[in-house]
Amino acid sequence: MLKKKRKKVILFILILFCLAVPLLNAQDAEPSINFQIPIDTVWVLFTAFLVFFMNTGFGMLESGLCRAKNTVNILAKNFIVFAIASASFWVLGWGLMFGNGNGFMGLEGLFFASGADNSPATGDAYQGAYAAISWTGVPFWAKFIFQLVFAGTAATIVSGAVAERIKFPIFIIFSFVLVAFLYPITGHWIWGGGWLASLGFYDFAGSTAVHSVGGWAALAGIILLGPRYGKYRKDGQSNPILGHNMAIATLGALVLWFGWFGFNPGSTMGVGDGSAIAHIVVTTNTAAATAILSATVMSRILLKKPDLSMILNGGLAGLVAITAGCAFVSVASAAIIGLIAGVLVVVSVIMWDKLKIDDPVGALSVHLVNGVFGTLAVGLFAEDGITGTATGNGLFISGSFDLLGRQALGVLAVGGFTFAISFAVWFILKKTAGIRVSQEEEIKGLDIGEHGNEAYSGFQIFN
Repeated sequence: MLKKKRKKVILFILILFCLAVPLLNAQDAEPSINFQIPIDTVWVLFTAFLVFFMNTGFGMLESGLCRAKNTVNILAKNFIVFAIASASFWVLGWGLMFGNGNGFMGLEGLFFASGADNSPATGDAYQGAYAAISWTGVPFWAKFIFQLVFAGTAATIVSGAVAERIKFPIFIIFSFVLVAFLYPITGHWIWGGGWLASLGFYDFAGSTAVHSVGGWAALAGIILLGPRYGKYRKDGQSNPILGHNMAIATLGALVLWFGWFGFNPGSTMGVGDGSAIAHIVVTTNTAAATAILSATVMSRILLKKPDLSMILNGGLAGLVAITAGCAFVSVASAAIIGLIAGVLVVVSVIMWDKLKIDDPVGALSVHLVNGVFGTLAVGLFAEDGITGTATGNGLFISGSFDLLGRQALGVLAVGGFTFAISFAVWFILKKTAGIRVSQEEEIKGLDIGEHGNEAYSGFQIFN
């Protein structure tokens, strides 16, 4: 009886084996499923969400560093600016930046981004009208949202620099123009296959493409706006105007630091090279850390106290400075870049103040000055192929000025174009609609004058 059962079991196993072998062979004959594109897509979207979350950090940092009576206004600007960026980048900015065209700007795919021809299921990189972005095979809309959050960041930089005296509708208009025209045109030069890219200009995640563009646009606005009421005395001395909530400002800076782990590593737009991603994360963090340390020391030397706002901006300065070269420099070089950035941000804040350029949150020192420095740092510290990109070696590695010269040309070209056009736009707005609130409204606070409500209703707040 047991022998018969055993024979049946053996026979059953043999039948299963005979059935399984053809199935296995058939499976081997079919193409293997490509999981790379879905994994890369998740990575790109996740890092885009981290960069989007940086809007939270900007809102907290800027509102905390300004006075309580302007908190609603600052938060409203930081909230609406991404909506403006979403509309303007979709309608026109994307096409100008990544559309096929000439060395100056994209000419195809303008007016409403379209990814109808994208076919990620086959693994083919999208061509269509946007060949410059075809190097990564993730779906079209994943590329779009990742680039959109960068465009929104450039506009957010302007918000803090012109805080506490700008008319709310004017900020909306300028932000639309910035993201629809200014940001994408210079972005095309760098990332869209334009003339700077052809020359061999390198800006991995946007020290120039994002940060200094926002800084140059902000500088033009500050010059035409003028300083806040009461900022400078008749004898030319500066009156400190302190932020009302340093706890919120500190949390905002930490949120930005966290978001930068999407900003820089996400620019790989794929997870194919894990060692490159890890390298970028470490260079990013190292520059932030050393910049905080040097800003603290420099603040103690020049201001006699380790000022918290300088410490916070020091960290952000290090992050901005390493953004261009995070994939092109060693960790040791990143530490040096951070140390220099921390010194620069403190000296720069003092310099702008002496020039009577009133920047309430230090945006020019963080984003403009260190955006320029970070871009030039590629020409100083780059090591060819350190994460697989053939950049050539910087001055301190090779002794050649070649890469540094190309980086300097890019800085001058982007800065000159952005500042000149921004100044013209601000000037037209000033002569037509007016860009600044009345003195009475500025004294009472923009929260009531521009929005009709308060951030701390019912509380006794000393502005």
